[in-house]
Formats: sequence, structure tokens, C-alpha cells
Amino acid sequence: MGGKAEKGTPKYIANKIKAKGLQKLRWYCQMCQKQCRDENGFKCHTMSESHQRQLLIFADNASKYIDDFSKEFADGYLELLSRQFGTKRVNANKVYQDYISHRDHLHMNATQWETLTDFVKWLGREGKCVVDETEKGWFVAYIDRDPATIAALEAKAKKEKLDKDDQERMLEFIQKQVERGKKEDMDEPKYTELKRESSQERLTLTLKRKVEDKPEVLSKSALQSVKPKEHSIKKTKGDSKRSVLDEIIDMQESQKEKANRKDYWLTEGIVVKIVTKSLGDKFYKRKGVIERVVDRYGAHIKLTDDNVKLKLDQNHVETVIPSPGRAVKFVNGAYRGLKGLLANVQTDKFCCQVEVTEGPLTGRIVKNVQYEDISKLAS
Repeated sequence: MGGKAEKGTPKYIANKIKAKGLQKLRWYCQMCQKQCRDENGFKCHTMSESHQRQLLIFADNASKYIDDFSKEFADGYLELLSRQFGTKRVNANKVYQDYISHRDHLHMNATQWETLTDFVKWLGREGKCVVDETEKGWFVAYIDRDPATIAALEAKAKKEKLDKDDQERMLEFIQKQVERGKKEDMDEPKYTELKRESSQERLTLTLKRKVEDKPEVLSKSALQSVKPKEHSIKKTKGDSKRSVLDEIIDMQESQKEKANRKDYWLTEGIVVKIVTKSLGDKFYKRKGVIERVVDRYGAHIKLTDDNVKLKLDQNHVETVIPSPGRAVKFVNGAYRGLKGLLANVQTDKFCCQVEVTEGPLTGRIVKNVQYEDISKLAS
């Protein structure tokens, strides 16, 4: 019995069941959107008149069709990756298997990529995903570019920064109060009990009035008594001048601090450490050099011990504090953008001292510099 099976017959139901599942990719025609079950069926389809017409249409503008198919495939893959896995790191082949499990998906043999590896590398070059290769294959992590998500992350980072600054200021204020209290305890005079040595002795006071008729002696003694006072007055004025100068310097540094304190700190030429685990253990705690800053909050980073480049957000890295005597760069605060030499590190106070080596402030020692305000300068 030839022709198609009638609707409702066992053969018709069997054909529907077979057509529902996935078939061989090499027996699928993207232009005609027709899936053949075996090689003979695909050969018959390629010799059909309808297929020949579709090939003529494709030949007129082949690049347009390939570009459209490639865009549709990439959009579908990324949509599934973002919806099902978010920004988590996942095996690229697992995402592809989930994508092609849908019967009406667009096949890869109609795109510009011959293999899944080529497609994954393209995602990394275009900055759509963070990709890396392991022994288990290629892994991808979706980069969320949604403005609402970016704004939420920036607001969260800014809030954490403000909370951290408030806490640090409070701890610094408490530390100063403790030091002031210790100093007052050391300077406080010690009082002893007054004891009379002998109860039998009597205290006798004798008042004598002596008149001298020598005015010159009186004037001389009077001048002698006045001179030390003048000296003490001059000394007091000198101390007040020094204190006023210190206040002016502190005021200028406070103004610079307010003007240069930003919620972004990435700058080119510094060494940073990767602190995110979203890229896997392979890149966790690795160090790299910032080659280019993107949109203030992102950067292209090249690993120091490997020829690998990554694009990361500033929340995924932290500053690197070198050993004393090495070159550093101020990345935030009053001295933002200047270079210096690390003098010493005060681990108990979580800060350090830096000597400025460029600009009009060359030679100045900056104290109590926070770890996140400086980073090692790449050699």
C-alpha cells in the first residue's frame, strides 16, 4: 500500500512518534526546514524540485542567509544560557545539548561555525561570555549586560563601600580616643600623702619689712623678671603658627580626599588579584596586569604567569600590596593617580606608609594609607 498512512491508523501513529524525536543532523535541510530519517530520504529530497528552488534563492544572497542563521543560533544559545544557568560557569557542550533538544532549533551546520569550539571562542572574543578550556572541555559563563542588573550591582557595591568607610572611620575614632586616654594617664600628676615628720616641731613665720632706696636695682630686677615672660610668649606664638600650618595642610588633604574618592578604582599598569570563583579554581587567586579599562568598572587583564587575557569587573579583583621598597600607584583617595614607593606595612592597623615619587609632592610620606587605595605597579 503506497502513499501516506491514513490518520488514526497504527502506521500513522508510528510515523508521528518517529518524527517527534531528534534525528540525524546530517539529514536535515535548513533551507527547506525538512528533517529526513535516513540517507536515502535525504538524497531524494536534494533531488526534488522544491529543494533546487531553495538552493537558487540561497545562491542569490548566501552571506545574508548565513548571517541570519548564525545570529538566530547565537541568540538562542545565549538566551538558554542566561535563563537556565544565569552567570554561573557551565560546560558549553551541556548547554548545546539542552539547546538542540528542542525539535525546532536552528542547526549549527547552517551557521558560520563548523564546530562548537569555534562558536565558544567567538563568544569569548565578542565579550558575551567568559570562556576557558579545561580537561573536561570548554566552559562558559554568561556576562549579564542588562542595564538594570548593572545598576543594581553598582548600587550594592557603593552601599558596601559606604558601610565599610563608616566602619573604618568609627574604628579610627575609637583608636584615637584610646591613644588619647593612654597619653592622659601617663601625663597625669601623681599625688602623695602629706605627712608631718615630727609632731613636736612648731612652724614659725617671720615677716620683715625692708626698705631700700635704690631705684636702679628695682628697675633692673623688674626688667629681669619681664624678659622670661617675653621669651615664653614668643615660644607660644611659634607653636600656634605650627599648629595653624598643620591645620591648613590637613584641610587641603581633606579637600583632595573628597574630590578624588570615587567608587571606581581600576587603572592601567597595576597588578591585581582575581578573587572571584565564578571562573573556577584555575583562575582563583591568580595575578594579572590591567592592560585596558572599560567603562570605569571593567578591565582587560593579562595574567602575569600565563599568556591568557580575561575581561573582568572590579568586584572580581582586588589590589596587590608588594614588599616594602617596591613601586606602587595610588588608585583612590587624595593622591589618586600618583606613583610612590612602599615604605612599610602596618599589619596591626591594616594600613601602610607610602613615599610619593612624582609631582610637586615628591618626597612626602603619606601615613595610614588603606590597602585598597594603592596597588603594586607592573614592572
